[in-house]
Amino acid sequence: MKFIPYNTELKMRARELRKRLTKAERKLWTDFLRSLNIPIKRQKVLDNYIVDFYCSKEKLVIEVDGDSHNTKDGIEYDEHRTAVLESFGLEVIRFTNDEVLFDFNKVCEIILDKIISKAGLNRKELIYPPLVPPLTEGRKS
Repeated sequence: MKFIPYNTELKMRARELRKRLTKAERKLWTDFLRSLNIPIKRQKVLDNYIVDFYCSKEKLVIEVDGDSHNTKDGIEYDEHRTAVLESFGLEVIRFTNDEVLFDFNKVCEIILDKIISKAGLNRKELIYPPLVPPLTEGRKS
């Protein structure tokens, strides 16, 4: 895997963004991504960008785009940003806020299919992680 530079000047901004997720980002994170049995980071700094969600193991970036991404400048910026991220061997998938909020199951299915195809995991391994490790004999809770 290619080394991905990290702009340390964006670290505090990313931390702030993690505290202030949009409604769509929060829904995707709390209702789906954080429960997957694969590490996914929120508001991760990659190169000179902060991506919404990042699965380093599968080299997958998940973006949730608001209305500002639909402008001519927004589209051009996203195309450039995607090209830069792809140059590091990452795959970028994008959803609109409306897709996340109003077609949530479809968005989750697309993400699941992408991770399953990249990770070689089956659906049950990915969706049903144990919440706590099983107790072993002699261990106190």
